[in-house]
Amino acid sequence: MSRRTGPLAGAAVVAVAALGAGAYAIGGGGEGAGRAADGLPPATATVVRTDLVRSKTADGKVDFAGRRPVKAAVGGTVTVAAREGVTVTRGQALYELDDKPVTLLYGPVPAFREMRAGDRGSDVLQLERNLVALGYGTGLYVDPRFDRTTEAAVKRWQKSLNRTPTGRVGKGDVVFQPGQVKVAAVEAALADQVGPADPVLTVASTKPVVRAELDQSDVSLTAKGTKAEVTLAGGRTEPGRVTGTAAPDAAGEREDSGPGDTITVEVTLDAGRTAAEGEDTRATASVKFVSEARKGVLAVPVEAVVALRGEDGGYGLQVVRGGTSRMVRVETGMTADGRIEVSGPGIAEGTKVGVAAP
Repeated sequence: MSRRTGPLAGAAVVAVAALGAGAYAIGGGGEGAGRAADGLPPATATVVRTDLVRSKTADGKVDFAGRRPVKAAVGGTVTVAAREGVTVTRGQALYELDDKPVTLLYGPVPAFREMRAGDRGSDVLQLERNLVALGYGTGLYVDPRFDRTTEAAVKRWQKSLNRTPTGRVGKGDVVFQPGQVKVAAVEAALADQVGPADPVLTVASTKPVVRAELDQSDVSLTAKGTKAEVTLAGGRTEPGRVTGTAAPDAAGEREDSGPGDTITVEVTLDAGRTAAEGEDTRATASVKFVSEARKGVLAVPVEAVVALRGEDGGYGLQVVRGGTSRMVRVETGMTADGRIEVSGPGIAEGTKVGVAAP
């Protein structure tokens, strides 16, 4: 099936005039070959076998996926502030409020109440799983019930934190997150007064991503799975893929973004957590989006392709051998960086073809 590309037509017409032939005609029969008009082309080029890559490069910044705020569950004074850039794991404090640590535990259910003996629920179940993972679950049967064994495990855990061993987990004592987090931003500084639902810090996953701005006209590059090459500020180049677009609030964009604004694209680096180690998240990275690639194809300069007149139309190349030339019909494919993919009878790597005068 033909892969003729419409945008080539203008370039081909220019090539026709530059080659001094005015127009070429090839008969509809045979293999599509015919004699060119009098004379050789003013210049030649060689058919090469190469990779064609259609791409666009944009500036980007290293960030981390899944940004989300952590809000105070109760009011108080920040006595130990969160530290931007650190990674916090299960059992560690995100910050301290009124001299009490607010501890990170793992689980999908938010801490929405005080948990004490007699309570039941999925939040109790994930609390018990954390107590076991932290080494305080001796004799504890993990289930949705907060019983006396759970209470004893909570007391052991509270003693390790130098807290009063009440056996209850107060509202605001813990923050549940799906896994370890990186502190992406700090909203409440030391000695700040915060009220319930006030933002204290912003966390994100530890998976690095690169966020880049693309124009609305490049929307095809935002498709999930689009390949990208990221050159980090430190000089390393890391492969990655588009995994989505950032929500306006996560990307720091305006809520009223209109159709004329840019799109913030998230690229996940293939190497995972180690890909951006030591990189300055304030520095600019270069992101090369690869929308299409053709490996090992025959290609010529775009100006070598000639528009053909006649019943079949199409495109051709003026093949030069010795002191003679002839026109050969070709099929055209992808265009990138001034070259175009071609195929046709007698077209092989090293074949000389006519081009317009430089």
